[in-house]
Amino acid sequence: MSAARGLVRRVRRAMALLEVMIAISILAMMGAFTFTAVAGVVEARDLLESQSKVDLSARVALDLIRRQLELAWLTKHRDNLTAYKTVFVARDGDPDLIWFSTLAHQRLYADSRESDQTEITFWTEDDPTQDDAYVLLQREAQRIDGEPDKDGIIQPIAFGVKRFELRFLNGQKNEWVKEWDTEASDTPQQLPRAVQVVLTLLAPDPEDPEDTEERIYVTTVNLVYADPIVPKQPDDEEEP
Repeated sequence: MSAARGLVRRVRRAMALLEVMIAISILAMMGAFTFTAVAGVVEARDLLESQSKVDLSARVALDLIRRQLELAWLTKHRDNLTAYKTVFVARDGDPDLIWFSTLAHQRLYADSRESDQTEITFWTEDDPTQDDAYVLLQREAQRIDGEPDKDGIIQPIAFGVKRFELRFLNGQKNEWVKEWDTEASDTPQQLPRAVQVVLTLLAPDPEDPEDTEERIYVTTVNLVYADPIVPKQPDDEEEP
C-alpha cells in the first residue's frame, strides 16, 4: 500500500509540474503576442507623430511666409534710394530665392526704434541633419535701408525641405511667371497680384519607416498692396 501511495504522489507531482510548464508556455506565447502587438502600436504611433510634426512644421512655415508676403509693399518716395530702398525680387532656382520689403513686422518692445516696415528674405541651405534636403531660412531686418537683401536676424523655419518653389501672377498680363524683379524693365516698381508657394518636406514613409516620402504643401497669397488685375479686353470685331 505504501508503494502504491508513493507512486500516486509521484504521478500527481509529475502532473502538477507538467501543468505548470504548460501554463508557463501559454503565458510566454501570450507575452510574445502582446509584445508584438504593443511594438506595432508604438511604431505606428511614432510614425504618425513624425508625420504630424512634418505637417505642423509646414503649416507654421507657410503661415509665416503668407503673413510676410501678404503685406509686401513698395514705397512711392524714391528720392533717396541709397538710404531707403524697397524691392520685390525673386530668382527661379532649385530651390527658389526671394527678398522683399513688407509691413508685417511686429514690434515686441515699447519705444524701440522699429515700425511695421521690415526687409525679408527666404532662401535655403543644405540641411546638416538630413542628406539631400535643405533648411528653409528667413532673414528679417527690423529697419529698411539701402541694402534690402542684407543684414538682419536669420532663423530657420523648416527642416527637411526638398522643394521650395514660387510663382507670381502678373496682374497687367494676367499670367503666371517664375521670377519677379521690381527693378526690371518689364515690371518696374510693380508688385505681383498673387504669389503661389510650393513647399515639399521629407517625412517618414508609412510603408518603410527607414525611408522617406515627399509631402507637398501649397498655398496662394494675394498681395494687399498690389495693383488690381487688368481684365483682358476682347478683340475688336472687324467690320463686314
